[in-house]
Amino acid sequence: LYLPNHESKPQHKSELRSNLFSMMKLSIKGLIQSSLSLGRTLDSDYPPLQQFFVVLEQCLKHGLKVKKSFINQNKSIWGPLELVQKLCPDSTDITTSARDLPGLKTGLGRGRAWLHLALMQKKLSDYLKALLDRKDILGEFYDPGALMMEEEGTVIGGMLVGLNVIDANLCIKGEDLDSQVGVIDFSLYLKDPMTTETTKDDAKLTAILDQKHYIEELNRHLSCTVTDLQAKMDSIEKTNSKLIEELTAATDRINSLREEQETLRHENETIVQSSQKKEEATLEDSAVELETYRQTRQGLDEMYSVVWKQYQEEKRIRQELERELKLQVGLKQEMEMAMRLLEKDTHEKQDTLQALRQQLDQVKTLNLQMFHKTQDCEREAQRKEEEEGQLEEKMNQMETTIKEMEQRLGLESDLRSEKEQRQAIQRALQREQDNSTELRTQLQQIQGLQTELQEVRQEKKQLQLTCQEQETALQEMGLHLSQSKLKMEDFKEVNKSLKGQAWLKDDEATQCKHCQKEFSIARRKHHCRNCGDIYCNSCSSNELALPSYPRPVRVCDICHSLLLQRSTSSTSS
Repeated sequence: LYLPNHESKPQHKSELRSNLFSMMKLSIKGLIQSSLSLGRTLDSDYPPLQQFFVVLEQCLKHGLKVKKSFINQNKSIWGPLELVQKLCPDSTDITTSARDLPGLKTGLGRGRAWLHLALMQKKLSDYLKALLDRKDILGEFYDPGALMMEEEGTVIGGMLVGLNVIDANLCIKGEDLDSQVGVIDFSLYLKDPMTTETTKDDAKLTAILDQKHYIEELNRHLSCTVTDLQAKMDSIEKTNSKLIEELTAATDRINSLREEQETLRHENETIVQSSQKKEEATLEDSAVELETYRQTRQGLDEMYSVVWKQYQEEKRIRQELERELKLQVGLKQEMEMAMRLLEKDTHEKQDTLQALRQQLDQVKTLNLQMFHKTQDCEREAQRKEEEEGQLEEKMNQMETTIKEMEQRLGLESDLRSEKEQRQAIQRALQREQDNSTELRTQLQQIQGLQTELQEVRQEKKQLQLTCQEQETALQEMGLHLSQSKLKMEDFKEVNKSLKGQAWLKDDEATQCKHCQKEFSIARRKHHCRNCGDIYCNSCSSNELALPSYPRPVRVCDICHSLLLQRSTSSTSS
């Protein structure tokens, strides 16, 4: 009888699980009862043993997840059984032999071989119990309602303990475990009425065999406990010998300590006697020392009064020196501020000088252009006047020629020719008149140019006057600059004598002068443009306009506060 496909109807899973559980109980019970008559040594052809493996295989297949492949759906019990190797290291031999067994090609065949080997090893219940305890691993292979995931699986694992009394001798190499079909034969579990007569004999035989195997198991447990007790006795003897050795050493140590105690007592008594003698001698010495102390104390008091007067005098002198030093520092700061102001004034005057020189150059170029323009206008006017005189002379000559011709001509032919000549002369006259009008207009333009030339000459005179004034102003400023440079040099010499500071090199400074922090890649070096010392970025983050620099530059926090105080004091004064 084949088992039905329990994946076809999910609602019958619980019924199928209960049926498989009852069949598993019947198969285990029938296998144990039937094996009693055979002396519990079974082979692979024994039918109850075959039915036990079939029912166990169906129980392991119940609720197993399907792994889809390209050919078909694979459903094998080898996956969860192979994991027993990780949970129980004792199963590595049967797992490797089932995996490497020749002739097996499917996972189902390897799983059947593993079950046979585990039964022969009498550890099938232990292996399945270790696997059933790990529900998290079984969840990867079984559905939630599977037999191995429920309580029935744990009960089956406990029932398999009874199979340890069976001796199985199974041959796996010759059998074709891949192609076997799992068929459950229910006829084995149906009772025959003819066999009721032999039940009493079977019961007696089973009782005797059970007693025999119980005694064997008891002997096995007793041998194990004897070996354990022997090992404990050995360890106790070792510890006892160690304790005896430690006790002897302790007694020796106690005797040596007693001897040392006696010697220490004698020494203590001698020390007490010597200390009493020393105490009496010290009392006498202390009385003498007290007298000498009193005498020395008087002399020390007198010396202390003299030293205190000297200290008061030195303190007063030091205060006076500190006041003088403060005055000198204030004078030095004022000198530095005045020097920076003078440097700023010199820079501003140099800028104004450059601007005035540029203006002077522009004025000179304008004067040259105007001068060249006036010369061209005068030449043009002279040329026009000469052309006008030439035209007037031509007009006079033509008028005289016309008069002479009118007197000479008397004939009509002559008159006609004269008329024609006269017409031609009139035309020429008209042309000359036109030319004369053009010359007059040009004369008017020349007169306008002459007036413009006069105006340009007046502007030139004014520009020359302004140039002379600017040159005088420049000379005065040059004198002032030379004087200020002399003062600057004097101030620099004074500042050098007072200050004595210089621009520090990068190699000379390893830490910030203000906060004393070491320089590194993250904390970089920065020069103060006022005092020349090297600071970190946090101690020199301020910027101020200094006289020697046109733009605001980096200064340290100390110089920043000093310069601000000076600027406020100068503005208030």
